[in-house]
Amino acid sequence: MHQHRYVERVVDLMDPAENVLLNMSYDEAAERVGSGDPQQVGEINGQFAIIQKRGNIVRMARSIGRPMRYFLAKRAEGPCLIVAERMEQLREALAEEGLEDQFHPSYTRMVPAHYVVEIALIGCPDPNPVNSRFFTPERNILSADLNEIGRRYISKLADEMNKWLDTVDEAAPLGVLFSGGIDSGAVLVVLRHLLLQRGQALSRLKAFTLSVDGTSADASQAKQFVDETDMSIFLEVIDVTKDDIDFRQTIKVIEDYKPLDVQSATMAYALLKKIREQYPDWVYLIDGDGGDENLKDYPIEDNPELTIVSVLNNLMLYQEGWGVESIKHSLTYSGGQSRGHVRTYAPAATLGFRGFSPFALPSVIDVAEGIPFIELTEWNHAKLYELKGEIVRLGVEQVTGVTMPIFEKRRFQHGAASAGVFDEVFPKTDQEYRDTFLEVFSS
Repeated sequence: MHQHRYVERVVDLMDPAENVLLNMSYDEAAERVGSGDPQQVGEINGQFAIIQKRGNIVRMARSIGRPMRYFLAKRAEGPCLIVAERMEQLREALAEEGLEDQFHPSYTRMVPAHYVVEIALIGCPDPNPVNSRFFTPERNILSADLNEIGRRYISKLADEMNKWLDTVDEAAPLGVLFSGGIDSGAVLVVLRHLLLQRGQALSRLKAFTLSVDGTSADASQAKQFVDETDMSIFLEVIDVTKDDIDFRQTIKVIEDYKPLDVQSATMAYALLKKIREQYPDWVYLIDGDGGDENLKDYPIEDNPELTIVSVLNNLMLYQEGWGVESIKHSLTYSGGQSRGHVRTYAPAATLGFRGFSPFALPSVIDVAEGIPFIELTEWNHAKLYELKGEIVRLGVEQVTGVTMPIFEKRRFQHGAASAGVFDEVFPKTDQEYRDTFLEVFSS
């Protein structure tokens, strides 16, 4: 009987410096991933994506906040595993190996957030990953007291933001990607509160809001928010034209074609490009991405695959999709925000910013999953959509003493531009997004 020939060829293109680790060093986090023990990996706090090889076993793990993709290339000597943030990095690595003809975006894989993915390199042409969950929050364990829920939710957010500030130079400017909405509003108020507590200069803080052709509903909302909370000094409206809105370029940046994610990322990319032009040395950005997923504040009626029953009954449905063992799960992209967070991460990383999304951290999600949504809503859509604003408002007030205004939910891409401009710059059909995506990777 022939023995398997173990393969040593692993190309690791992940940059450890891009991780945001809040409670341990990279070496300690890497050792935990290498162990393959989900409990040890679950103790890593932060925004991370880490690969480790032990013998012929490769283990990968990530949080929502940082993407990690892999590709198993076929070689005469045996398979070569390539791991990177981006598809274009995978393609370039294949080209260096003389294997570019093997590349196709549908052959890449995304490591699902909150799992340790284990691959044995034993000469097989296709990986057969073993997925072990390292983060399983307990659901429905909190009382129905909204004051208590709000306090715990925003306290945890503030705690994690404070740990993040510990990793940032005290003199470094801090930018909040700010729409005046619930999540970015909470981040701005909490960040100001923490800077005051730490005795650090408030002059380092800005709240950046996008306006396209001077017709931004978000800009008006943001101004009202900072006026009512006495924070007008921080607001900076960033003006762009509709000619700066290029969904085709954004598809290349985020390497995805989901319309809502492309639209959101296109606006974010336009905003960030202008910030980079105006502030060439700016590094740190913080955003409210993940808040909608945590408190289940998406219009269920807009998705024919969802019902309020599926949303409230399934663990982290908005964060993870249908789960890695589900027939609906995409190995190529992972699911839910685990996939969609590239809309936030990639534009910032491409332009040299270090972004941070505290609502997407497991510790914050943990509190949110403990909320007894069914008891609080009685399966009523309207009650569910009202819940988020009330929880965050009560929590922010208890933690910071600031009463923040609550506005009706509006997607970023709709708030930054008028309906007319939006219709001019974005395709009318999902197929056009897909076609553009394929064009990008065929060139």
